[in-house]
Amino acid sequence: MADGPRTAGPAAPLLIACALGIEQFALGRGRGRAGAAPGPVTVLRTGMGPRAAEAAVARVLGEDRAPGTAVLASGFCAGLLPGMHPGDLVVADETREAGDSTVCTGPGLLAEALARAVPGRAVHTGPLTGSAHVVRGHERAGLRATGAIAVDMESAATLRTALRSGPRPVAAVRVVVDAPEHELVRIGTVRGGISAFRVLRAVLPAFYEWHRSSLLPRR
Repeated sequence: MADGPRTAGPAAPLLIACALGIEQFALGRGRGRAGAAPGPVTVLRTGMGPRAAEAAVARVLGEDRAPGTAVLASGFCAGLLPGMHPGDLVVADETREAGDSTVCTGPGLLAEALARAVPGRAVHTGPLTGSAHVVRGHERAGLRATGAIAVDMESAATLRTALRSGPRPVAAVRVVVDAPEHELVRIGTVRGGISAFRVLRAVLPAFYEWHRSSLLPRR
């Protein structure tokens, strides 16, 4: 049927990709209280950097026997906008790397779901740019001048690789752990890291809502 669902039979899986063990731990802890997911959920630790993310996602999707698996890149990021704070949420409307961009699926719906899941936290929507290294102070201004609102090392590679493996919903949600006025090199930012961890642990209900919406019939 021309207007049928995107998938037949059981709901397509959701793959949540993150780089670090602490991110995987936070997301795993959140699963116990996030409610029922609309389909199978895997939290994949890719390792740090774009090459590691590309290799890990390609391997998992290459073995995937359920075409159409939704892919969501998550974890921590560096905020680029003045006024951002640790624990703020970033929803990518596109991810960027080396002059290329990947358009994300349903960023508006995802931002609304996150506002409900983590009330009181700022949710920023805009371009999320990739970097092959940890970004420090003077580099922020240059990246901000491109229109990006945040930077991380894996999201762009994750989504690009996911779409190269076949059409599917893709998204990226990051929690700010490092911001222009709250850099990690400062002593007081341990508290900011704890705040970001707690927020990341609370986002899964929004991820499930986004995933559920991606399974609805096309119109």
